[in-house]
Amino acid sequence: MASKNTPQAPRLTSLDLHDLVENEDAFFGPGESYDGERFDRPGFDEANLTSTDFIDCELNRPTMNNTEMRGVRFRGTALNDSFAPVMKGPRTSWRDTNVTSPRWGSAELYDSSWQSVRIDGGKIDFLNLRASKIVDLQISDAIIGELDLGGATVTRMSLKNCRIGTLDLQQATLKDLDLRSTEFRTLHGIGSMAGVVIDDYQLGLLAPLFAAHLGITLA
Repeated sequence: MASKNTPQAPRLTSLDLHDLVENEDAFFGPGESYDGERFDRPGFDEANLTSTDFIDCELNRPTMNNTEMRGVRFRGTALNDSFAPVMKGPRTSWRDTNVTSPRWGSAELYDSSWQSVRIDGGKIDFLNLRASKIVDLQISDAIIGELDLGGATVTRMSLKNCRIGTLDLQQATLKDLDLRSTEFRTLHGIGSMAGVVIDDYQLGLLAPLFAAHLGITLA
């Protein structure tokens, strides 16, 4: 049994994608549902995918610039080498999904839902998860300019070997947010850090911020 002070790691589901059907559709409209299909270099730029479902699918090298993705649902899906200078995906739903090597600029994914998701590698300029509900999310080996978790509810989220410019935790509700092994330059929301796990080195870096928040004078 884990000790009381041991953080709970994200509980992640392995994908099992077999016998996928190659999708060669030229048109992608809102509200469609795709199940058990493989997409090779699909061009979603400027498309309207509102409330579209991708279930047990594999999307290889999709381009998603200015795609309207509000309410899109990903279930048991692999999203590989996606490219989106501007990603418009509020209220999206991500479940049992792997995202590998994303290249996203401004990813507006606020008010979204995440459950048992991996993000491995890649570079994201701005990952906006404000007011999202996150359960079991692991982000590994990624470079993120700004990660906004303001107002989010987070349970079992791990950032492993990531580099983050600005981390915003203002008004977030956190449980087992593991930041160990991750570098970040700026932190907002020092008063919302209950439920965060850090290492000794990070504690030393954050000590002046903790002191300022508590009104402690370092002499």
